[in-house]
Order: sequence, then structure tokens, then C-alpha cells
Amino acid sequence: MGEQQHVKFPQEVIDEYAALGVDLLALFSAGHLGNRMGVQISEASAYRVVGTMPVEGNTQPYGLLHGGASAVLAETLGSIGSMLHGGSSKIAVGVDLNCTHHRGVRSGLVTGVATPVHRGRSTATYEIVITDEHDKRVCTARLTCMLRDVRPADEELIRSAG
Repeated sequence: MGEQQHVKFPQEVIDEYAALGVDLLALFSAGHLGNRMGVQISEASAYRVVGTMPVEGNTQPYGLLHGGASAVLAETLGSIGSMLHGGSSKIAVGVDLNCTHHRGVRSGLVTGVATPVHRGRSTATYEIVITDEHDKRVCTARLTCMLRDVRPADEELIRSAG
């Protein structure tokens, strides 16, 4: 942790947020919780968000990846996709998350890929598939976010995100 992240954003997203003076890496990041868990975002668009998380440090007492850690990775990726879908005039707020845990993982990195199921005006739903280093599915999640208009009180929070 602490190393510079290199996230691939579509050029139109870079341009939109640069015009607002918003730090993309901070706004579309894993946030404080995700950072503590080692979540790294590598690709982010409204059509696909990719991130990784180490198993080490995110396990339950049996030494397996904690289901809550998978949920954090899934909600992070789906929220970023929803935020990018909504654009700079909307804020994405998670309203439903469900996770099905398929297999245990004891070491290495897991990778999550979020893709849209529904991208509407007021909600966005993403499926997030989390796999291990052998490309075996560890967890399948679905996140629905409400998209609400940015309020004046939100603007300073958005500029200081991260």
C-alpha cells in the first residue's frame, strides 16, 4: 500500500472531472476501508471496473478469505461503476448487496470484475465476479446503487474525497 496507483479511465471521464478540479484517483478509489484492506483499482469505466485485494490480512479465523472482505471488494467495484455511470452530477449510494461465496481462498490475490446488469437514470446494478489467481470463481455478487443528484453540501466532499 502507499504506492502510486495507475488506473485506466476513459478519456471522457478524465476530461469531465479535470474540468471540475476533482482528483479522479481519490474519488474513484477504494476509500479508507478499501485502502486498509489493500484493494487496488486497475481499470474503471461505467462498463467495467477491475480491482484486486490480497487474501493475507483479510481472513476469518479458519484462515480463509473473509466473506465480508469479498463484500467490501464487490461493493467498491460496483459503486465505482455506478458513480461513473451517473457522472459528475450524481452520487451513487448502495441500497442492496448480495454475495454468494463459492469456494475458500487461503493466499494470494483475488480479482474482482464488475460489469453492469442495469444502467438506468435512478439506479444502477452491477454483477461482480471475484476469482482467485487460478481464475476460479470465489464469489459472485450483485450491487444496486441509487443514483441521486449532487447537492450543494456534497460538492466539498466530492472535491476532498480520498
